[in-house]
Amino acid sequence: MIRTRFACLALLAAAAGVAGTTPANAAPGDTLNMCASTLTPTGWVDTQWWNSGGCGSGFSPNSKRIMQLTGYPVGTKVNACASTYPPAGWTITSTYYNSACRYSVVPSFDPNAWTIVRTG
Repeated sequence: MIRTRFACLALLAAAAGVAGTTPANAAPGDTLNMCASTLTPTGWVDTQWWNSGGCGSGFSPNSKRIMQLTGYPVGTKVNACASTYPPAGWTITSTYYNSACRYSVVPSFDPNAWTIVRTG
């Protein structure tokens, strides 16, 4: 029992070390996973949605991966879900459908993703 407890603590500590990135100390391109109920921070975009038991239950996607855009140079292109607006200084250059960006329980093949470019 004690060995199991120590093994679990060691795994949690290792996971915490890997997942040590926070919105406050993230570099351009860093990603974080969070529940959909948490607002996407300024300077970040959603890049993927899925359903996770860790964020509740139901049929609607309730988890998302976000990516930090602050600090990228002008001309950088990024693919992002259309579930949040691009940050200031980023321009939408194309729209398309991406199955990883289904953030609604209602399935649709309507465009739900963007290619955005750093312009300013």
